[in-house]
Amino acid sequence: MSDVTVRPEPESEAELAFEGALRPKSLGEFVGQTKVRGQLQLLLQAATMQSRTPDHILLAGPPGLGKTTLAMIVAHESGRPLRMSSGPAIQHAGDLAAVLSALIPGEVLFIDEIHRMARSAEEMLYLAMEDFRIDIMVGKGAGATSIPLDLAPFTLVGATTRSGLLPNPLRDRFGFTAHLEFYETEELEKVLERAARLLELDFEKAALREIASRSRGTPRIANRLLRRVRDYALVHRTVAGRDAVDAALELYDVDPLGLDRLDRAVMHGILTRFDGGPVGLNTLAVSVGEEAETIESVVEPFLVRTGLITRTPRGRVATPAAWDHFGLARREASVPTALFGDGL
Repeated sequence: MSDVTVRPEPESEAELAFEGALRPKSLGEFVGQTKVRGQLQLLLQAATMQSRTPDHILLAGPPGLGKTTLAMIVAHESGRPLRMSSGPAIQHAGDLAAVLSALIPGEVLFIDEIHRMARSAEEMLYLAMEDFRIDIMVGKGAGATSIPLDLAPFTLVGATTRSGLLPNPLRDRFGFTAHLEFYETEELEKVLERAARLLELDFEKAALREIASRSRGTPRIANRLLRRVRDYALVHRTVAGRDAVDAALELYDVDPLGLDRLDRAVMHGILTRFDGGPVGLNTLAVSVGEEAETIESVVEPFLVRTGLITRTPRGRVATPAAWDHFGLARREASVPTALFGDGL
């Protein structure tokens, strides 16, 4: 069972500075998610005025939108220590009991991917969140005894990319649920401008705007692309301008819409192998050599959001915008769905 309080440090001082600059320390520094920031600010201020621990918080949304950063900010703005763990690391009730019993009063416990905790741990968490106590079973069979253990008051911050997988009793015990949304290009520009300014990187504004437009509405991807363009400009001894962005992102297979290699493979499969669809998920996954879960959870949401495909009861169908983006002539006929399995 893994329970950490600090993140692994990057290997070099330069990378340490880069990573540090990407994580805001307060809600005032956090870019985007305006509504969520306002809600969290109110929750934390009310708790401070009443001299109590803040309510438990659930942060829900796609990967890379700042859930871990917001958990760190909650601890920082509350003046509380932060303990970090993850759902996959808590596979037994005993794992969770060890973490909870070690908490000090007022501590913030962050559990990433909380929907992946073991069911026995989830059930133990119900009582811990509500009454700040847990029941420890001693012995087995008819002689087993339940011993109550009081816990120090704490704030649980859970993060999930699949809130629908959380059981209702657990979800209902969070005092506040924040739903994080994808970023607009203008917001990502501000994220990149802040990172470039703090790291003293000389990027042209047009370059940052282009990186932002290819970042799929996700700050984590924006910062990753910023790093790759920085590396390209450094190696090629050139200005970090629009030309450097185009060259670097072409090298890393990121097109003007932000599509990467796998995105394009999926789109070409739908357009060329299945005449634009409809095609079932499992058949599509086999055709591109990827797991169906990867296609459904990683690739498909972005393709739907950008209007390149639609989901229908019969399967995935390419839109006219997809034919135009890839420069292909649209075909009216579609291959019968029966040839490609179900449309799930």
